[in-house]
Amino acid sequence: MIGKETYKTPQEVLAVLKGGFALTEEDLYQFNLSGLELQRANFHQATLIRANLSKADLSAADLSGADLRAADLCQAILRDANLEGACLYRADLSGADLRGAILTNTKLLGARYDRQTLFPEGFNYKSSGAIGPNAYLNGAQLNTANLRHADLQGASMLGAYLGGADLTRANLQGARLTQADLRKAWLPGVSLRNARLNGANLAGADLRAADLTGVEFEQLESIAGADFTHVQGLSEEMRSRLLSQPAQELDTPHALTRRTTRASLESISMSH
Repeated sequence: MIGKETYKTPQEVLAVLKGGFALTEEDLYQFNLSGLELQRANFHQATLIRANLSKADLSAADLSGADLRAADLCQAILRDANLEGACLYRADLSGADLRGAILTNTKLLGARYDRQTLFPEGFNYKSSGAIGPNAYLNGAQLNTANLRHADLQGASMLGAYLGGADLTRANLQGARLTQADLRKAWLPGVSLRNARLNGANLAGADLRAADLTGVEFEQLESIAGADFTHVQGLSEEMRSRLLSQPAQELDTPHALTRRTTRASLESISMSH
């Protein structure tokens, strides 16, 4: 480490690394290092909170103990990188290549991955706390999380806490959301095809234009104030079942749209 300098530009960071110096423990908060060649760079215990490392080549880089909370690592190359003990809480790993990376004690809670993300062979990413297809997120604390456009197809989210979470246009096809807390969740345009929401709490949820084809809605805890305007694929039987919920719930308006749950459900029959 060379003193405690303050780096102002990505070019300065690159020059230091090219000179063979380490950036251990340096503060690179919100730095934009997108697309840079950072192979074998030493970022041991560096602060890279909210840093933009998308498409950066970090092959064999030392990121052990680094703070990468909410960092953008979309399509980053992290092959053989050392991420031991690094914190990737809510980082975006969509399309990242992590093959051969060391992920011992790496904190992946709330990190995003997708079908293009490549993990090290044998690494159990589904149970790592990361968010993506087929993830195991039973009981996960995801209140107010930004999950816009997230791919959670086939995810297990039994009893997950998603109150106030933004799931706009997320893919929740086949997801298991039994007894999940979705109070005041944002779900416009979400795909819930064949999802299971038995016993879930949808009070105040925004489900406008959601795809509810084949969804299971048994014994919902509450739909008070939920807005179902323009939902797709809701069967007449399921709509009738929802309309048989207590009048007090059906006549509660959604906090933002001001439309009652009853009015939103009745508007569906008019549009079909």
